[in-house]
Amino acid sequence: MPVQRLNHAVLYVRDVERSVAFYRGALGFEIVMEMPGAAFLQAPGSTNDHDLGLFQMGAQAGPTTAGRTSVGLYHLAWEVDTLDELGRIAAKLSELGALAGASDHSTTKALYAKDPDGLEFEVSWLLPAALITDEVIAARSGIRPLDLAKDIERYGGQTRGGVGVSIPA
Repeated sequence: MPVQRLNHAVLYVRDVERSVAFYRGALGFEIVMEMPGAAFLQAPGSTNDHDLGLFQMGAQAGPTTAGRTSVGLYHLAWEVDTLDELGRIAAKLSELGALAGASDHSTTKALYAKDPDGLEFEVSWLLPAALITDEVIAARSGIRPLDLAKDIERYGGQTRGGVGVSIPA
């Protein structure tokens, strides 16, 4: 059987307490287990044992060079159920000074942010397969700035996202 989904990610961070506070405040993650220099967090509504592990490196740790001078992970992406929730998270990330960008990929509406260590992540809403039209498919050839108000007007703020579906079945 093929791989089904990502169960969790683990990040090396400078300060576990600072990172826990960020992911709790920004995305609502909760601690499910802690030990000295490590914490394991679960996203609201998740059925995973944990979704994010954090391991402390200490203040002396240098910044990530992935994508600039070395290979490495670019970002993690989490899905939200509704555009209203994407808007709530956009406001929270802006308030925290963490929002780095927002893009419309046609079938995916995405926010990009950086945690306190500069590690990038994405929060996205996926257009449900039933709403994907030929026009939407054609628009996937480019990336536009996200216009969340326009998308809420078009699709509805409470419309449940496609949960991993980005093309029609």
